[in-house]
Amino acid sequence: MDSLQEVVAELNGLLQQNSPATFNSTWIVEHAPKCYSIIRKHIRSEVGGIDWDRITRALESGVQRLWAPRRKRNSRPYRNRKEIDLILNRYRSKLYVFVAPADTTDLQIRDTVAIALVRVSQAGNVLARAEVIDLLRYTIDGWLENYCYMSRWRGHEDEIEKQVNGCISRYRYSGSFIRYLFRTLEYAGRGIRSLRGCSLDDPMGHEADGRKIDLVIRDPETNEIGFYQLGKGQRFDADPQSHGWSAVL
Repeated sequence: MDSLQEVVAELNGLLQQNSPATFNSTWIVEHAPKCYSIIRKHIRSEVGGIDWDRITRALESGVQRLWAPRRKRNSRPYRNRKEIDLILNRYRSKLYVFVAPADTTDLQIRDTVAIALVRVSQAGNVLARAEVIDLLRYTIDGWLENYCYMSRWRGHEDEIEKQVNGCISRYRYSGSFIRYLFRTLEYAGRGIRSLRGCSLDDPMGHEADGRKIDLVIRDPETNEIGFYQLGKGQRFDADPQSHGWSAVL
């Protein structure tokens, strides 16, 4: 039995037996000092320190949510490329998982890499934050392509980055970071109006001559660009969605 399996089996039993409201490293030291000794010696992250994410994710699902690590003070920003390389070098040949994961193992690797970079980002490494955002954008682009209700985020690049940054800063529970990010974008995007691209060179419609560009007008009083509404006289409308158009390419 390897170190992780031994520790996880022991902790699962102790947590079910004691039923604590929450637990953290201090609880493990008090109730399972032998486990803590193994953890401290053998279960370490790429950049040093105990890899608590690896441990808690291996626990039974019923006790995972009880994990409540002590909140750390805000760290001063710093730049350290070596920390990023220590993480990525281990998975360099597997970084395709952010673009096209092939199976469950790839999904687990994607989460592992993302969480490792997120933890270093939370420690203050601004280069790690930029790196994980770049990798996650490949995954998010895939969501926008494959999930209809996520496609409404198209054209909102700055807001997407804001949401990703928020998830990195808030992430505490040692579950799936990728799932947390997905749910955040899903819920936050409910109030966004979908954008559908169109060309102004397209025809107005089956029963009208001319192109859509012919309907674009400028309000002489406000200088606002809008659309002339067919069949409604010379009424100015600055909302392209009233014509079934949502974006002009």
